[in-house]
Amino acid sequence: MYITDSGNIEAVRLADVRKVYGKRGNEVVALDGVTTGFGRGTFTAVMGPSGSGKSTLLQCAAGLDRPSSGSVLLEGQELSKMNETQLTKLRRKRIGFIFQAFNLLPALTVRQNVTLPLQLAGHRPGKARVAEVLRQVGLEERSKHRPAELSGGQQQRVAIARALITEPAVIFADEPTGALDTRTARDVLSLLRHSVQATQQTIVMVTHDPVAASYADRVLFLADGRLVGELYSPTADAVAERMTHLGAWADDGTSHAAAAVGGPHR
Repeated sequence: MYITDSGNIEAVRLADVRKVYGKRGNEVVALDGVTTGFGRGTFTAVMGPSGSGKSTLLQCAAGLDRPSSGSVLLEGQELSKMNETQLTKLRRKRIGFIFQAFNLLPALTVRQNVTLPLQLAGHRPGKARVAEVLRQVGLEERSKHRPAELSGGQQQRVAIARALITEPAVIFADEPTGALDTRTARDVLSLLRHSVQATQQTIVMVTHDPVAASYADRVLFLADGRLVGELYSPTADAVAERMTHLGAWADDGTSHAAAAVGGPHR
């Protein structure tokens, strides 16, 4: 068991994680000795220039990809010691996913999409639990609608409810607001923030957007596969400035434009 600097028990722990793609002579180092943890009930954003290793970190932490070396522990369980069947069961029960593409099944209703992870895990969805999650994301009156009848923001809310339904140890979100307009993105980020505060959910979010990152408790910065800094209680301006220093943008026009939108009121 690992404890964070703030005293939280960690839901996920990466220790000296290295991930190399390709064969000798043509290797690409995606992660180069990353050590970090994500405490229970915390919201962490992961940022860095294109090719910095953000998505690889998320995939290794979620058990979707195996590190070349190092260890990943989820609630104290070492993922590298599990076979694919064990990993699949673990992901279904203890890990939630939210993606930029909502990945909803168009033929299923909102309720059916939300309860799919439970059914895949062989569990019968409890009516009270489903109602609670739908209420949490503001879709209790849309349970019988299909994705095509919903707005983009509502579809992402369905995806969030689907991630929450199994009460996972951690939710991994990969650019969850990338396909949404500014106002809708703010609503979705507020929902994620509320989930952390109200239910002690752990969320790890990869994003390129300083405003999205400002909803997190902490921002981790990656460059060339290495952790190069972190920022607690971030503001959009502070995140944008750090990203500019990392060379994430050719100029700081993008960062100032993004920061001007404003972040959450804590």
